[in-house]
Order: sequence, then structure tokens, then C-alpha cells
Amino acid sequence: MSDAVERVELAPGYSIARVINGCWQLSAGHRREEPDPDRVVAAWRRLAEAGFTTFDCADIYTGVEELLGLFLRRWRADGLDPDAIQIHTKYVPDADELAGLSRARVEAIIDRSLERLGVERLDLVQFAWWDYAIPGYVEAAGWLEELRQAGKIRHLGATNFDVPRLREMLDAGIEVVAHQVQYSLLDRRPENGMVELCRERGLRLLTYGSLAGGFLSERWLGAVEPEIPENRSLVKYRLIIEELGGWELYQDLLRAAGEIAGAHGVTLGNVASRWVLDRPRVGAVIAGARNDDHLEENLRLFSLRLTESDLDGLASVIAAAAGPGGDTFGLEREPGGPHSAIMWKNLNR
Repeated sequence: MSDAVERVELAPGYSIARVINGCWQLSAGHRREEPDPDRVVAAWRRLAEAGFTTFDCADIYTGVEELLGLFLRRWRADGLDPDAIQIHTKYVPDADELAGLSRARVEAIIDRSLERLGVERLDLVQFAWWDYAIPGYVEAAGWLEELRQAGKIRHLGATNFDVPRLREMLDAGIEVVAHQVQYSLLDRRPENGMVELCRERGLRLLTYGSLAGGFLSERWLGAVEPEIPENRSLVKYRLIIEELGGWELYQDLLRAAGEIAGAHGVTLGNVASRWVLDRPRVGAVIAGARNDDHLEENLRLFSLRLTESDLDGLASVIAAAAGPGGDTFGLEREPGGPHSAIMWKNLNR
């Protein structure tokens, strides 16, 4: 495998690639067409051989754990080291079942992920909770910790928690090593306390949305504001652009990032991803991996070094941003709000 891909240690003896292959686009709720398993597995093989050995999925990404299980079976059948691959999944209990959640139900979902992936132990399980008005997230995290101690889970992570609730879990003795959050040039909410908490407790941030669903790319530079985005992911990030301050300010940011990209001979997406990778406590960015089309582009990310002048240019635009403000995932939790309205909260039946 190539050593060109940067790696980071989440825990002693456990390192991951700093660009994680995100598999959400292959789930039934996101994909545009049924994936060809052979083509997907072959593409993942090329990514892993190039050094992108870490994959992100979830119990609610319908069909994805099974695809990754097929990938692992073929990887092992070819005599390759299964320990060279890291599979990160999630435990996302349905909003409708939070009030009645039981230890047996938690273990059943973890057992299902083990079966789908065809492994004896899950590398990293990232825990989510939809509604803080319903108690039980610390207790549920404790059940996951028991399963970790029993050997079914290697490491625990969290996803989309806010600062006080993540601190509460950590204070309860839950051994969380990473927290998956949205973080980009457009959305810097982790800087409102989450980065500092992770610094205090030694956690790494694993970031999604660093390309804002493709909005941070040359495709949108100089583009007219779309009336209705073509899919739910674009709706999600279009709302973030509104929180930022609107289309004009977003275009200013694209122009600034585009000029930097041109000066370095890379893509605008490379600049956006490198900016996130260089932020304090960020361990890795998660990039969509339906195929290996962006393999070479992602490799260029590791030779890119943003200068002080580059960072100042981006900061001058960001300084004019109105938002988004508040804690991590706070907008997405507001009852009746536009960000919450597009969330699918019952996918784990």
C-alpha cells in the first residue's frame, strides 16, 4: 500500500487514513441507481491499495454494511490482511424507539452489524441520539461500553452530539475516541466549544460535509443560485449557505478558494478539504466513495500545504459570515426548523 496517504492514530495501536471513504451515497436513501456490487468492491479495492484503507458506514445506510462485508470477504479470499482495513459504522436508534430503548435492542443492532460485515469485532461504533428531551443516551452509551468490554466493539465514537451531552458521556466514563461532526469552510460550528472539549479529552474529530455535498467545488463557481436543489443532500447544504449569509458571500468564498487552488495546481475541493484537515483536533475528513473516480485528486491533497497568505484570504471572507451559529448539530435539532425537517429519523427498523 502507498505511504502517500496521511494517517492519524485515534487510540494506541489504531490508526486510520486521514481521508475516510464515505459510503452513505450507496445507501438506498441516497443512491440514484442500484449499485453493481462487483464494480463497487473493485473500486474499494483500488482505494485501499492506494492507502485509503478506512471506510465509514452506518446501520441506517441500507445495504452498505452488506456491501462492505462482501468487500472484506473478497479481500480476505485474496490472502490480504483484514487488519489493514478499518470499517467505522454507527449505532443510530430510531427517534420513535428512544423512550423504550433496551440493552437487548442495542445489542441486537450491534450483532446485526457484526453479521452484515462478517467480522467478530466492530472497529469503531459511532453513537447518535436524535432527541435530548428523551433521556437515556448516557445509559445507552453505557450499554455500548459494556459491549466494547465484551469484545464486540474495539472503539467507541460519537456523532452529532453537542458539547454538554458529549461531556456528560465522557464524565460517565464512556471511552469515546472520536466524534463525527459536520465541519467545512461553510460550517464552522465545531469551533464553538467542541474543538476545545476534544482537546481537553484527547478526542479526534472525524468530519463530514467538508465539501458541502459538492457545493465546495468548481461546478458552482459563478453559478446562478438554484431554485430547487436536485437532492436532499444539496437541500441540506443549501440551507447552510443561507446560514452563512447567502449566495453572494458563498460565491466570494468560492472565488477565494478557487484562486488558492489555481496557485497550487489543485482543485477547489482540495483546498476546502485541506483547510479542514489542518484545523485543531481534526483527525480525518470523510469523502464520498461510490467509486474511485477521485482517487488521484484525493492523493494530491496530501502534498498541498496552505500558506499563511492562503489562510488569511479565506479568513477575510469567513469573517463576513453571519453563521451558522450555535453548537454542533443544533440547527438540525430545532423542532419544526428547516434543517430538522429534512432529517430521516426512523431508518433502523
